[in-house]
Amino acid sequence: MKIIVAIKQVPARDSQLRIAPSGKWIEEDDLSYEINEPDAYALEAGLQLKEKHGGEVVALCAGPARAAATIKEALAKGADRAIHIEENMAAFDPLAAARLLAAAVKGEGADLILTGLQSDDLGYGQTGVILAELLGVPHATIVMQVEVNGAGIRVKRELEDGWFQHVDMPLPALLTIQSGISKLRYATLMGIKKAKTREVRRVTAESLGLAAGTPAIVLERVYLPERTKRTQLFEGSPKEAAAQLVEKLKFEARVL
Repeated sequence: MKIIVAIKQVPARDSQLRIAPSGKWIEEDDLSYEINEPDAYALEAGLQLKEKHGGEVVALCAGPARAAATIKEALAKGADRAIHIEENMAAFDPLAAARLLAAAVKGEGADLILTGLQSDDLGYGQTGVILAELLGVPHATIVMQVEVNGAGIRVKRELEDGWFQHVDMPLPALLTIQSGISKLRYATLMGIKKAKTREVRRVTAESLGLAAGTPAIVLERVYLPERTKRTQLFEGSPKEAAAQLVEKLKFEARVL
């Protein structure tokens, strides 16, 4: 089974974010980066399938030169080889990014393509499903479990209110993986050594016959959330006040 896992490099979660002078994005010069968390779970799912059924895991990453560190991490964890699309992805919206990925995997003959549910930086949650459409393969989203079932697969999808859906799918297929479905592995010392010798095929949008073009989605302004405080007193009996508090927490704060 050949499994391609799309991964993305994003700012580390503990980074101190500052708005860039343009106001359209964050200042990137002093940030540290890591693999997108949902993509890390997609990689883990792919590696577990390879361990059970054999085959090959190929890491696919679109990003600038610094994304090589994220690719090395994927190789150190067990990916067999990688494809690095060396591009500054600021000019690529989800459709353009999906076109890049589709062009890069053309001819690979993958049985299964895995992506994270969404990215931690932009959070569109669209690239994976657009990629499936461009490749003409069936897809499933918010996947919690993957099992090989004869010539196809059976997946468990997370729905609302604690409900799940089990779907039988043919191969090839594309799945977007939910975070937290398994325990992530660490790269071993041996894996880190092997990663240095594993193949990384580097391509660009130009070499793939594509150009960034005009993005369909444009970020006009990025800003930090405003911090506000408000005090509200509930009148009536303790029971009535408690009922009002529960209503506020449920429908306004949305924490219940």
